[in-house]
Amino acid sequence: MEIEVELGEMLKLADDTMSAKYVIKNEAVKNGCTATFMPKPLAGEAGSGMHVHMLLFKDGKPVFYDPNGYAQLSDEAHWFIGGLLTHAGSICAITNPSTNSYKRLVPGFEAPVTIGYAMANRSAVVRIPAYAKTPETKRFELRNPDATCNPYYAYAAILMAGLDGIQKKIDPHAAGWGPYDFNLYELSEEEKAKISGLPASLKDALDALEKDHDYLTAGGVFPERLLHQLIARSRKNDDEISRIPHPAEFAKYYDL
Repeated sequence: MEIEVELGEMLKLADDTMSAKYVIKNEAVKNGCTATFMPKPLAGEAGSGMHVHMLLFKDGKPVFYDPNGYAQLSDEAHWFIGGLLTHAGSICAITNPSTNSYKRLVPGFEAPVTIGYAMANRSAVVRIPAYAKTPETKRFELRNPDATCNPYYAYAAILMAGLDGIQKKIDPHAAGWGPYDFNLYELSEEEKAKISGLPASLKDALDALEKDHDYLTAGGVFPERLLHQLIARSRKNDDEISRIPHPAEFAKYYDL
């Protein structure tokens, strides 16, 4: 099941994201249930993501549409994607800020694991919906975020990464990120080794953010102090959870 909020301006969408979570949780309580937005509440089942669709307009006109481009995307759209893929690892620290987030980002459950873009491949972190064909609806989605994130931080970070790509004219195809419109599992092991993946843990994502965050601090959008606090808090949470015995450990090791 998918729950969608209507397309709109970024700040309103962040508000709507918070409102949707509030309504869902309260409706669950009214019916004697609880609702969780954990990315991977059940082992062996598909997780819960928060795909972020993005369109860009300038002077009221769509920027991402070009009838002659790949998937009808303009150069600016490709550069925006290039920025997202360049900074995919560090973005994860903000869009996937929980230890549970990385239990979802694994192969086999239609969750993104590959730093790349495509129309038909759901393992790629950027996917271009084939059904969005008109200039006003032409868009793509970032598939790794989940609802444990702060949407205000997450949407701002995504926009800053994309704008960095436009400013630097980062071509995702030239960089080797696709398009991956084929089954990645059919590649040889040698070819698979050339494909980069998303961080495998919160620690890896935080390490990436420490190394790569200049695009976030550009123009003072993300103050350096805020990022330092975010990283420190997340490292503390990661360290705390890593020290807590897991129920699965009892199942595996209790009788040894």
